[in-house]
Amino acid sequence: MGGIGEIRGEVIDDCALARAVKRSGGCIWLGLAEETCSLRGYSTWAEVGRLISRTAFAQLRHSIILLLGTIAGMAITYLVPPLLLATGSVAAGMGLGAWILMMIAFWPTLRFYGRSPLWGLLLPLIAAFYLGATLHSAVRYWKGRGGLWKGRVQDPARA
Repeated sequence: MGGIGEIRGEVIDDCALARAVKRSGGCIWLGLAEETCSLRGYSTWAEVGRLISRTAFAQLRHSIILLLGTIAGMAITYLVPPLLLATGSVAAGMGLGAWILMMIAFWPTLRFYGRSPLWGLLLPLIAAFYLGATLHSAVRYWKGRGGLWKGRVQDPARA
């Protein structure tokens, strides 16, 4: 595939590596495996936020349309259901049903990682955090500071 130099300038290097492998005729597989572990530890919310902010807007191809679609999709999926609970109407039941369904969908992942199913209750907060980091990613890009990693800007806005 041409070596690691093929992906040297990429902000999202793992996705770029997968594309390069596929272009060269190789195969990739993405899935969960018990023997896989992360080499990077993120011990604070700030570190996780920086991880997301580094690449989120690049993943959206720096598109305001994709950013707005992402915001709308995540808000409708994760933020509206708990807000509907406050209405005290039929919509509250729909919101509760949607929240329960999102928790059920998340449960296999929680089970795989040995976490309590109660973590599913936090999905709206997790989504709000992720949305904030994604917006932060876009703002940093527009300010010419996108893809900040180890003190270096890797994804500057192009004029």
